[in-house]
Amino acid sequence: MKRRMISAIVICIIAIIGMLVFIGLYVDETRRVQETYRSQYHTSLKHAGDDITSYLNAEGDMEMRYTRLVSDMSNAGSFAFLIDGFTEKQIVVNELYTVLLKYPDQMKGKLEDVSEAVKDMQQELDKGYDKAQEIIDSVDKKGN
Repeated sequence: MKRRMISAIVICIIAIIGMLVFIGLYVDETRRVQETYRSQYHTSLKHAGDDITSYLNAEGDMEMRYTRLVSDMSNAGSFAFLIDGFTEKQIVVNELYTVLLKYPDQMKGKLEDVSEAVKDMQQELDKGYDKAQEIIDSVDKKGN
């Protein structure tokens, strides 16, 4: 009876140690995945900034450049959704994408401000998100 109790306690301790190892591995992998999402988010913002610069410098097909900008902002919004604790900023990124998509005529005149906001967002400065929110609020959502 004593031998069975000791065996059960040893097996229980081994199981607990194994469970702690797997929990540690899970937490570590979750951190790595979050870093990857954050990296991809910043890459998408960088591409969006490059597309705005290209559009403003009138390099190539203007409609294609604008479409690429909208695509990169959509991509940034998708990665913002996957980042933990990023809800408020995610809302701003998604709203910016929405106004770029729905109101291209209005937004084409505000691309310099959008470029500044995107660059600040890429550097994780709150003023970039505030600037983006100002741009979103300035769009006439009843017009084109």
